[in-house]
Amino acid sequence: MQFDLKWTPEAGRQYMDLKADASHADELKKVQKTLGYLQTNLRHSSLNTHQFHSLTHPYDPKGKVFEAYAKNRTPEAYRIFWCYGPQRSQITIIAITSHP
Repeated sequence: MQFDLKWTPEAGRQYMDLKADASHADELKKVQKTLGYLQTNLRHSSLNTHQFHSLTHPYDPKGKVFEAYAKNRTPEAYRIFWCYGPQRSQITIIAITSHP
């Protein structure tokens, strides 16, 4: 199934900041690859997708939020937080952050 990506304002800013910083070109490439997998293959093994409990679903307080890995086993590896919705066949990107 193909998904359309929607963005929260925060996630949009985080993505644009990442694009604007040339020193993060490698991270940007990995984030873009991960976004592509989120659109086309949510079960791709490199995503390591799992439920994340510390963020609230933007459309449904009882909805689930998920975390996907853009990079793994490195300091400050980027994570993408997402949820289903608001419409069928849509995924909303909630945040793109580096792992502490």
